[in-house]
Amino acid sequence: MTRFRFQEHALGRPCHVARVTIRGVSEEHLHLDYYEVMAVFAGSGAQRLASGRQPLTAGDVVLVRPGDQHAVVGEGRAGLEFFNVAFSARTWRTFADLTQLAEPDRWDAAPRPPLLRPDPAGLDAVLAACESLARRFPTGTTMLDLVEFWTALTATLCPVDPLPPGPAATGRTGPPDWLAAACAAMPREENLRAGVPRMVELAHVSPAHLARSLRRHYGVSPTEYVIGLRLQHAAALLSTTDETVTRIGLRCGFVSQSYFIRCFGREYGTSPERFRRAMQRKYVP
Repeated sequence: MTRFRFQEHALGRPCHVARVTIRGVSEEHLHLDYYEVMAVFAGSGAQRLASGRQPLTAGDVVLVRPGDQHAVVGEGRAGLEFFNVAFSARTWRTFADLTQLAEPDRWDAAPRPPLLRPDPAGLDAVLAACESLARRFPTGTTMLDLVEFWTALTATLCPVDPLPPGPAATGRTGPPDWLAAACAAMPREENLRAGVPRMVELAHVSPAHLARSLRRHYGVSPTEYVIGLRLQHAAALLSTTDETVTRIGLRCGFVSQSYFIRCFGREYGTSPERFRRAMQRKYVP
């Protein structure tokens, strides 16, 4: 079974978008660090999951999560046609936290990939958002494009919480607003270079409180979180620029080139130079 990482397919962009037709059975694979929206607009088929078969038909919207193992089946001569939008788990969770959506937490906790069936108007909105993102993808999507897609998607699939802001709505289990805001700001290059001290400044809390909160809500230390963001940005720069490995390491906050190479190898299983060559080959048909 193949295991996929997000940057292996994103080519340095915030998402990967494709209009897909499956006839027969696709390769079985496992998502390691990204989500994937499948918006079915024609045909019929299914997902083959560890928990069994999940039928799919036109009008279904499926969220495949990190850790989900699946293969897609297209039935009949026409097969299954869908938009496929993939994006990193880190950025999606930041968006969900900032917008205080409860549904993503429930979707993550579901025993199998959530299958959602919006009404006709909602489906049209989701498909239009997919189409818009797909048009932008060949020339380079931006994070703003992805946020616009998420906004359209969640406006359709996430009901508005009827509780007003205040004490009655404090049962939410997601991270506090100050932590979500700090995490959303950290991917900026100047913040990556400044590292954990900058994250403490953005959070406006003590280093110990930041560490406890980040561990509770994201399962990592501040250092691990910042290094993960630095490596993600480095992978994007390796894929899309011809800057030297040393320069990219410095841009991302790694003062030591040897430390950068060691961290990158642990995360991606290869050196920055080999990763760059592999990504450049993906641009050639």
